[in-house]
Parts: sequence; C-alpha cells; structure tokens
Amino acid sequence: MEVAANCSLRVKRPLLDPRFEGYKLSLEPLPCYQLELDAAVAEVKLRDDQYTLEHMHAFGMYNYLHCDSWYQDSVYYIDNLGRIMNLTVMLDTALGKPREVFRLPTDLTAYDNRLCASIHFTSSTWVTLSDGTGRLYIIGTDERGNSASEKWEIMFNEELGNPFIIIHSISLLKAEEHSVATLLLRIEKEDLDRKGSGFFVSLEWVTISKKNKDNEKYEIIKRDILRGKSVPNYAAIEPDGNGLMIISYKSFAFVPVGQDIAENKDEDMSDKIKEPLYYWQQTEDDLTVTIRLPEDSTKEDIQVQFLPEHVNIVLKGQRFLEGNLYSSIDHESSTWIIKENNSLEISLIKKNEGLTWPELVVGDKQGEFIRDSAQCAAIAERLMHLTSEELNPNPDKEKPPCNAQELEECDIFFEESSSLCRFDGSTLKTTHVVNLGSNQYLFSVIVDPKEMPCFCLRHDVDALLWQPHSSKQGEMWEHIATFNALGYVQASKRDKKFFACAPNHSYAALCECLRRVFIYRQPAPVCTVLYNRKEGRQVGQVAKQQVASLETNDPILGFQATNERLFVLTTRNLFLIKVKTEN
Repeated sequence: MEVAANCSLRVKRPLLDPRFEGYKLSLEPLPCYQLELDAAVAEVKLRDDQYTLEHMHAFGMYNYLHCDSWYQDSVYYIDNLGRIMNLTVMLDTALGKPREVFRLPTDLTAYDNRLCASIHFTSSTWVTLSDGTGRLYIIGTDERGNSASEKWEIMFNEELGNPFIIIHSISLLKAEEHSVATLLLRIEKEDLDRKGSGFFVSLEWVTISKKNKDNEKYEIIKRDILRGKSVPNYAAIEPDGNGLMIISYKSFAFVPVGQDIAENKDEDMSDKIKEPLYYWQQTEDDLTVTIRLPEDSTKEDIQVQFLPEHVNIVLKGQRFLEGNLYSSIDHESSTWIIKENNSLEISLIKKNEGLTWPELVVGDKQGEFIRDSAQCAAIAERLMHLTSEELNPNPDKEKPPCNAQELEECDIFFEESSSLCRFDGSTLKTTHVVNLGSNQYLFSVIVDPKEMPCFCLRHDVDALLWQPHSSKQGEMWEHIATFNALGYVQASKRDKKFFACAPNHSYAALCECLRRVFIYRQPAPVCTVLYNRKEGRQVGQVAKQQVASLETNDPILGFQATNERLFVLTTRNLFLIKVKTEN
C-alpha cells in the first residue's frame, strides 16, 4: 500500500520584507465608472433547507461575476432572463453596455430547488456552463476576443443528477482526441449522519470527450466522485489532467460511482467494531496478556515459547502471535494458564522493572492495551504541574506562560487546521499532503490561464501567493509573491466578502458586503525624501492603501481584479474602478 508523501511549502526568503512598516492611507481619487444593467443579476438566495455553514460557503458567498483570464479585462455575469452578459473594456472613457453572448435554453424560473448558474472559461475557445438545475453544457465559442467571429455553440448538453456548481475545468487535446474535464460541487443530504449536520460535500470529476474529428458527438467517458465534510477552499484539475489538488478543512476521499452510502457505512463500521486479537495490561514488574480461545480448546492445542526478547504463540497449529518484544523479559519465570472463562492468560516478567512499555510486540497493532485506573491517576498526578484550568494561574510570576491581553481577535485562527492534498487521476489515491496548520486560506487567482490557479495563504502577518506546478515533483508549489502584512490587515475586516489580487500581483483588494472596497498596493518608490522617525533612516518605498465607496445600497454580488481595473457587481449595477499601476 502506497503512503502519501508529507510535504511542506518552501518560502522564498528574498520575497519577504521583515522591515515592512505598514500601509499609508492615500487620498488620491480612484476613477470609478458605473453601468446600469438592463436586467438584474440572477441571484439565488439560500432556501430554508440550506441552513448549514457549508451551504453558506458554497452558495451564499458565491461570486456572480466571472473573469475571462484568457482575454484582458473581460468579465461575464448571468442575469435573471437567462442571458450571459459580457463586458470587455478597451477604454474606460468609452464604456459600452454589457452585451448578450448566449442565452440559456431552460426557463430558470420554473425550477424551485435550483442553485445559482455557474460558468468557467476552460480555454480560449471553450466554456463550461451550468444552469443550476443539474444540467451541464460544454460550449464552443471560437475566439472570444473578436466579437465579429465569436459564436457560442452547444457541443454537449446533459442532465447529471442533482444541481451543482462548476468550480474548475480544463481542455485537453491528445492524439486528435479532444476532451474537457470539469469539477462539479454538490452538497447532498446524508440520512445516516446522526451526529453531524446531516449533509456531505460531493466533488464530481467528469471528463467529456470526442474520440476523433469524424465523430461530432461529445460523450462522458469518466466520472469519479470525492466525498468530504467541508466545502473545499480550493480545488483544481492539473493542466495535463493527471491529478487534482484540494485545500479543505476536512479530508476528501474517492468513492466508487454508484456505491450505496449505506454499504460504505456498514463496511466502515465493521472495520471499527472488529475485536482485538488480544488484550494486555502492565504493572511496574510484569505484563499480563489475555487471549480469547476458540471453543473446545485444550492444553494440547496451545504452544507458547518464551525467549528473552521474543514470544511465539501457536493455537491449533496456526501461528497466532509472534514477534520481538518491546523490551527484555525473564523468560524462565514467565508462565501461561488456561482460565475458566475459556481464555489464555500469559504472564511476562519484566527484566527492567519500572519501564513502561508503549507496545507489547514491536510493530503489532492487533492488540488493545487496557490501562489500570490507578495508573491513570498516577500519571495525571505527575503531569499536574504542567497544566492548569486557568489561562494564567499565576500572573505575578516572572515569566507567565501566556498573556491573553497581547492577543487580538485577528490573531485567532480556526481550531481545525486545513490541508492541501494532491490526488492521482488514475489510482484515485492521495499522493502528496501538506498540513497547512494555521496558514489560513485567503483567496485564489489565475496568474497564467495555462497553469493551475494560484492560492494565497496567510503566513504569520503576511499573505503569500503560491503557484502549483504539477510537472515539478521537487517543487510542486512555488512561492511567487508576497503581500506584506495583508494577512493581518484582512483579519481585522469583519464585513469582508470577496478577496482578490491582480494577476501581476501589483495590488490586492477586498470588498465588504456593502459599498466599500479596499486596495493595498505593493511598495513603490516615492518622489519626495522621507525619513523613518524612530530610526532616522531614509525611506525609499511606500505601500499605499486606498478606499473606494460605491454609490449604491445594493449588496455586492461579484468582485474581480485585473492588472488595471477592479470590477464590482451589485444587483443592478456594474462598477469599474480604474487602478492605475505605478512604475
């Protein structure tokens, strides 16, 4: 059985700035343009039966504005008429109205239990689309940058079960066989879950392919399902289609398609309730091993061999337990006896009195250690001086163990630590695992559309941007940029809704649920001479913070950043904020 490799993320020290002094509020005006929409955005509010935190993460905080990373400054949204609307910006002062590029064939208002419609730009000529009712569309668009030749044509259209949203997709071309792989996310009811929320998260990896040019029809050739208990913060298919990467608080695992959940649960329960092969106890002087014997067992059926560091037990001609003991025993004084309750009791005398054995037979996991209550009490008493029910039991002590007043609310992370896992596409097994610990996930961004999306994690007070490279086994995740102190700054924004950064990482931005947008620029040279008051040294660069307030009372539904502009979508308006990049 192959075991997943435990990996770590390697920080590039030259990209860190230990002398960063913070962001300076800039009052420079930000040009902001407002476009009124012909029809409202197709927002789908959570239903009464979508009450869990996972429903809120997946659907309640959904970003209704989609950025086409293959073309500069091109964004899309879907309105309540079922139209996919596009705005491509060439010149800020000559903005046109959003134009319709496609209309969904289904009447969305006829479905009561639908999700929000979702779209993903698979390549420069392919788009995957979901109408939120459980139907998946693969659309050929030709070159989307040229409105004259752009034509959206449905190449695949099929019902795939319960409603879902699309979170990632890729386009593959191998030996004249074109295929599209896409990741679909669902939150489904689990009736057998008695202790949890009653729901589980499903990630379906679907591959649709056309075998050759002569065959005009695209068909599903592969469907794999992963199950977990938390909505993934990040999930993406590798560019070559050979693997999948997921960041989540709770682990995911592949399950056979069509397998009944009850069967899976029964198998898991049978493994859990499997009785141990033997039970053992210990004192400071000896160890006692108890084995339940088969019925009608006699003394002649049992063979026990004691050696100073080895034990061999044979029952009815079958080897029952054999291996090296954790420590030495007095083999001549060790004995065994058959008890009245049809059990075999073995007494092993320790050579090293007082030594606590963590295991009986080295490497053997088939037995269960039964700890004596008196032993537990003695251990607790020995450790009492290391623990306390109070955070700081003796505040007058010279070096208190913790000062709660030094902690701020933005220093507190989730109790559960998230992990980054890489799954192999053929074996469906986990190949690499990175324990992220307190490195909180912040957001993802597409820097290069031909590569996997980057993800941003909090490292101490900074925010570090990581680019996955599936082809580089030695350096699968590369640290490509740092946003100084942004991890700390964003934690103080209680009402933040969306987080993004420019693909060239020249700035990062976040927006609140209503109106306000915060922009944090990378340090840039200053024209005037500035000095640090405390140290007296000259300051060569300053990182600016800017704040924009939108003239609307509608909630923000979408947020996207490009190298030069920020796009903010509300129910009835699309705002464009010109972010001038500084040299």
